[in-house]
Amino acid sequence: MLVTAFGAFLRFFRLGEPHAVVFDETFYIKDAYALLTFGVERVALGNEKNPIADRMIIAGDLDFWKKCPAVEDCAEYVAHPPLGKWMIAAGEWLFGMNPFGWRFAGALVGALSILILARVARRMTRSTMLGCLAGLLLAMDGLHFVLSRNALLDIFLMFWVLAAFACLVVDRDQARQRLSDWYERSLPTPTGPGLGLRPWRLAAGACLGAACAVKWSGVFFLIAFAVMSLLWDAGARRALGLREPYRGVVLRDLTGALGALTLAPSVVHMASWTGWFVKAEGWGRNWEQATSAGPAFFVFDSLRSWLSYQIQVLSFHTGMEKTHPYQSEPWQWPLLQRPVSFYYPSSPPPTGCGADKCSSAVLGVGTPALWYLAVLALLAIVAWYVASRDWRAGAVLLAYGAGWLPWFYYAIADNRTMYLFYMAPIVPFMVLAIVLAAGLILGPADAPPVRRAAGAAVVGASALVVLINFGWLYPVLSAETITYSQWWARMLMRSWV
Repeated sequence: MLVTAFGAFLRFFRLGEPHAVVFDETFYIKDAYALLTFGVERVALGNEKNPIADRMIIAGDLDFWKKCPAVEDCAEYVAHPPLGKWMIAAGEWLFGMNPFGWRFAGALVGALSILILARVARRMTRSTMLGCLAGLLLAMDGLHFVLSRNALLDIFLMFWVLAAFACLVVDRDQARQRLSDWYERSLPTPTGPGLGLRPWRLAAGACLGAACAVKWSGVFFLIAFAVMSLLWDAGARRALGLREPYRGVVLRDLTGALGALTLAPSVVHMASWTGWFVKAEGWGRNWEQATSAGPAFFVFDSLRSWLSYQIQVLSFHTGMEKTHPYQSEPWQWPLLQRPVSFYYPSSPPPTGCGADKCSSAVLGVGTPALWYLAVLALLAIVAWYVASRDWRAGAVLLAYGAGWLPWFYYAIADNRTMYLFYMAPIVPFMVLAIVLAAGLILGPADAPPVRRAAGAAVVGASALVVLINFGWLYPVLSAETITYSQWWARMLMRSWV
């Protein structure tokens, strides 16, 4: 709880600064407010080159919608599902259409994700110290910090993916306990028993549906985690010595898994589109046609229109080749070669830093010490998994691969425009890799005291380096006003500028 409180303080302190519409907030805060006001996204005044609506919002004028002769003419085409924008809208509803309001939900889920990671790391390692280390490292990651303090969708995608993973880890423990109890009191069978209702796996499915309802890239984790959960079931049955563990999974677990990890995500995802289904103003809604021939046709035609819309979204994502000065390729992401400048005003503050030239910036970049440690840790985890087939190493590697490797296809086959913050959903798994490696360095509890002391020194020093590195970068992550020379000193690579 102390680690979570520390991370929450960092994320909520000066949350309303900069008092501006930052980077892609220009899309999501207006979409969120439209959902809150109209139930669907709506076209606002201006465009990217002339952001009239952004200036009106900062000035407190909320009548920034484009005037249209018919309501359907103002429908806005959006490429992402609605849930993340509904979460942003909750903050706008609570605190108003202002920077604190539209950033509130991101800061909240950013803080909660620290708690979730600490708990799941503790469950995976059975070590409170390693659990707290995981939470502390996530609290000090620059990319996680910046995304928690800006109204973009990726922090919500990260949250639901992490929550789903945590639910599946709990489900794994409960399933193995049920199998163990059955084995002790019943005669063994070749396939083993059914495990009954598994609410944690159902919760994981709901979370994965929520991830897909934030961004379609959540589907990569849905597929990977469904496979992982079934493999865990097979491993549990095999560990008991059952003669037909895989047949047992097919006969006893597959139906429930399909319900939890296929049906539940579909229901949650479709529910997020409720506003689009019940309103006439949604993009491609075809309301008049849908309501022309009774309830049955309404359902059929609405689904047809919705599927047509999703096909358009898919073509948008696969054909998005527009260049951007801050775009980067997936193989550049682990080494932070090209971060994203979220905020650097063309007219930086002239005073307030004690020098002639001042800077105020928000740079979307991870904490280098943590990310470079994660590269080393992942290599160690690969070796550990090859040597021992430890389920924890396999889970971390699978989650990392699900969040990173698919982007190679889009980079090579589609030449898609991509950014470093697409790594947001796998930052918790980078931290888990470091924590698992730290556990190997510390050694078992009964290791010689000298070994434990040396391991503790290495792990503690590494955490301290991450803390110092984060503190050094903090001014350019949080829009503090500093001198230009101080800003320049924090640009680790010239590609950061």
